[in-house]
Amino acid sequence: MSGIQGKNTKPEMAVRRGLHKLGFRYRLHQRKLPGRPDLVFTKYRAVIFVNGCFWHRHDCSGFRLPQTRTEFWHAKLERNIERDKSVRLLLEVAGWRHLTVWECELKLHAEETILKSATWLRGVNSGTKFELL
Repeated sequence: MSGIQGKNTKPEMAVRRGLHKLGFRYRLHQRKLPGRPDLVFTKYRAVIFVNGCFWHRHDCSGFRLPQTRTEFWHAKLERNIERDKSVRLLLEVAGWRHLTVWECELKLHAEETILKSATWLRGVNSGTKFELL
């Protein structure tokens, strides 16, 4: 597992390139914010998390619990989900909006997903909870 990347993954790079092409400028992996979001848009007081379906246990075909060491994997992935919830709550309390973009959505509809993300960013009174599904 030490070889697993946490930054600059293919899905993250696709979102970064797409939003940059649309004129958005952002910071990467800000340590000052809870959870070190993948993209931070200070102008919009918004962050985007680009989540892998396996590591964040998304309810799609991209997730399948491994057949070996199932107890270990179940506990590990549950901790990831709980950490995601607490990070999002901390961001909301601090006044930040958050968006989760899933790996499977980028594989199926990359351009549409990026356009939805851009629309969400520009939205002035958008709610804080939002997921592209």
